[in-house]
Order: sequence, then C-alpha cells, then structure tokens
Amino acid sequence: MKSGPWRLIFMGTPRFAVPSLEALLASGEEVAAVVTQPDRPRGRGQVVTSAPVKELAAAWNLPVLQPHRLKDPEFSQRLTELAPELIIVVAYGRILPPELLALPTEGALNVHASLLPRYRGAAPINWALIKGDKVTGVSLQWLAPKLDAGPIFLQQQVPINAEDNFGTLYGRLAEVGAALLVQALDRLRRGEAIKIPQNESEVTLAPPLTREMRRLHWNLAAPEVAGWIRALDPKPGAASQWRGRGLKVFGARVKKDEDKVAAPGTVLGLTPQGLEIACGNGSVTVAEVQLAGHKRLQAVDFLRGQPLIGQVLE
Repeated sequence: MKSGPWRLIFMGTPRFAVPSLEALLASGEEVAAVVTQPDRPRGRGQVVTSAPVKELAAAWNLPVLQPHRLKDPEFSQRLTELAPELIIVVAYGRILPPELLALPTEGALNVHASLLPRYRGAAPINWALIKGDKVTGVSLQWLAPKLDAGPIFLQQQVPINAEDNFGTLYGRLAEVGAALLVQALDRLRRGEAIKIPQNESEVTLAPPLTREMRRLHWNLAAPEVAGWIRALDPKPGAASQWRGRGLKVFGARVKKDEDKVAAPGTVLGLTPQGLEIACGNGSVTVAEVQLAGHKRLQAVDFLRGQPLIGQVLE
C-alpha cells in the first residue's frame, strides 16, 4: 500500500498524450520530468515548433528533456538521478531500451490506443478504421523490450460509430486513456499490480501509413474505400486524381455495400450526405472535397465551380 503520489517520468509527444499528462497533474502525481521528441519543422511552412506535450509541460514549469538518442549516457544519467518509481509512456514515438525500462522501481506503463494484442504498432487507430472494426479501445500495458508486447494491466472498450473518423476517434481514445491511467495508478497504490500476458496467437500489426497508402483504390468494395477515407480524415486526407490534379475526399459513408453501380471512381451524383462515388462493389458518399492548391469545401459548394458529376476519379 502507498499513501502518497507516485514519482514518475512522463514520456509523450503528440496531442494524444496531452490528456494523460493533464490527468496525472490534476490527480497530484509527482511528475519529476517530461521527455518528448526534439522540436521539428512542422506544417506547410516547415516552422520549427514544440510538440503539444512540451507546451503543456512548459505551462506547468516542468523539467523537459528532448534527447536525440535514448541511449545517450548523459540522458540515462539524468533519468537515474531523478529516481522515478514509474515511467509513463503515451505516444512517445520510440521504443525504450532495456536500460531505461529497468530504471523505475515499479515499472513502466504504456497507454496504447487498441485492445492489445490487436493492432500492435504505430497506427492502431487508423487500422481499426481501415478494417471496419465496430469496437476498439485502450490498453494500459507494462512495457517490455518488444513493441507493445508487455502484459496488460487494464483495458477499456470504445465503440466506433459510423460517423467516426481518425480525428474524432483519436480524441475520444485519448480521453479514455487518461482516465484509465489515473485508475491504474490508484490500483497500484492499493497493491494491485495486475499483469495479464498477451495471447501471441491473436497478434495483429498496425504499421505506419506510408504516402503510397494514402492513394485511394476505387476498385475496392465500398466498405473498404470508406474505411481508408475515414482513417485519413482529417489529415492527411485520402488522395485521388481528377484531370491530372490531386483531389482529396473526406466524410465518407457507405451508400451501397454491394453490386456494381458504375465504373469504379465514377461520380454518380449529389445526395444529402454528399457526392456519391462508385466503388468496385457498391458506392460511398463523401461530404467534403479538396482540390490540390484549394481549400476544403462541402461537396455541394465544390460542385458550383467544378463539373465533377459523371467524371471518373482515378
């Protein structure tokens, strides 16, 4: 049993990690330092900016470490001096070497946006949408040297709604992960260090999405096309081609899930849900469209200036 706060090091980088750090601070845990990725050029202008976790840490006047190499002796020595009881990892972006995992007296916990062992890897939210899953969730797991392979502490299921895309699901899972983390640390204080081994026969992977994967293949069945569009919405957007120009589509819903309605990629018409586009089987609707070099528009507004109906997207 433990009565006071945990002394911990928090490791995270993107917006997904912010609710978890906020929850730890609000619950009174002792965050000895925050480790995040080095500042990098971001956005169209490639301006060097800080990660969201660093901005939150600065607002709380927390020590921030941004190592280029996790095996840097100076970095390891600094963490050793901080004497953490726990390391908390939330979308940090790198695998921790064994020497770091051995530092905290109570272990290292990772917030992962899937129901492990399903979707181990960097893009679990994207792949849950691509595969058309109806349910996903968050796993709190004990870190091991192998990626996302450590035993499970806690899990919570989260439904995937028909209107969900990467952005909406990302935000919801981040909040669930934060609440699960606070719950886990309270259980640890009561001496409940649960460790449930993962079933290796049920492992599936969620590798990063490459630039090539962003290109839509209209010859796929409608549910698959919709899954890819949802997984890339709002950023970076699912890409297609029209008259030799890039065209991104957003807000996908399955209109018809079977039967061939026209040549794949044919823009069939405008519905209350958006543009209906033929797939290999069935069709999808897309609520918004963005032509390369132009802003994102509602489908009805896009059609005012572009004769898209009847055209074939590639």
